[in-house]
Amino acid sequence: WTDPQALPEWWGPDGFSCRTRRIDLREGGGWVFDMIAPDGTVFPNHHKYSLHDRPRRIDYTLHWGEDGPKHADASVTFTPEGSGTRVVLGMIFASREECEGAKAMGAVALGQQTLGKLARYVGA
Repeated sequence: WTDPQALPEWWGPDGFSCRTRRIDLREGGGWVFDMIAPDGTVFPNHHKYSLHDRPRRIDYTLHWGEDGPKHADASVTFTPEGSGTRVVLGMIFASREECEGAKAMGAVALGQQTLGKLARYVGA
């Protein structure tokens, strides 16, 4: 979540890849990238980081493309648990329509796949 080389390697659901245009993972920074689906469909993204309380929490806003319309506010928290870390990703959508659209495309399962890719990346 804090390494600009590593984040694009595991980010996104199974079968998706990332093409980074610009990445600055600090508070006040942003990540401009395209998520590329297995069928080649390109989804422009822009994450704007508003809080970077390492190692506890990262808050960011999701936009549809660079400086595009706001999609959601997101946060990820990291809590020590046993010999590992519990990672919780939460989202508050910009509108009911955004939320319903995300649910319709399977966002919960896709988010779990993304966290699964992270687990595999770190060897968990």
